[in-house]
Amino acid sequence: MSRDYKKEYESYHSKPEQRARRSSRNKARRLAVKKHGKAAVKGKDVDHKDRNPMNNSSSNLRIQSKKENRGRNK
Repeated sequence: MSRDYKKEYESYHSKPEQRARRSSRNKARRLAVKKHGKAAVKGKDVDHKDRNPMNNSSSNLRIQSKKENRGRNK
């Protein structure tokens, strides 16, 4: 059985709360690129230490490898 991406978007990803979280995660990445440069962020994730994507304070953000960051999310 394949995933219904359209249904997923309509039921979850398009909700205002989820759109705000995604927007904040994108903003965190832009802040990291501005502060550290594009090369420092390339191929890595910008991690929120407290796991709150809405908290983009500089003390809450760090650059991690994808393996470290996504392994921590289990």
